[in-house]
Amino acid sequence: MAELKRLFSDLVRLEIELWDAVDRRLRDTHGVPLGSFEIMQIVAATPGCRVYDIARQLSITVGGTSKAVDRIESCGHVVRRSNPDDRRSSIIELTPAGEQVLTEAGAVVDAELEARLGAVLPERSLDQLHGLISKLRAAGPPPDAACPTSRSE
Repeated sequence: MAELKRLFSDLVRLEIELWDAVDRRLRDTHGVPLGSFEIMQIVAATPGCRVYDIARQLSITVGGTSKAVDRIESCGHVVRRSNPDDRRSSIIELTPAGEQVLTEAGAVVDAELEARLGAVLPERSLDQLHGLISKLRAAGPPPDAACPTSRSE
């Protein structure tokens, strides 16, 4: 049987190392933290995007997501407008400046991930790894998990 604690530790450390490297590049080149980039990607890909949609996709709290969107909005990269279908929520959209930053920052993210993942593992291995991680994420917490928690920003 796999040494699960060691596997867990390796996965967490890899995530931290990747996050830090990509975050550093984005901050240095565009002044945008990786967390903001991630949110902007979701906004761009989700028609009628709401804070709830972002929180669900990132597995973080709605409160943390709302604060993060506030920060991105204060930079001029997104705007909120009233949701015509639900007055309790807002629709979040990229501004033209946000679209430009997302495009330019996306190239930086691609380059960093290519250097750290694509250049190290063959495409088939990357596809297998992605499939395995997706399977683990889809499995979610065990049914008898006492009180699941989520990380917030």
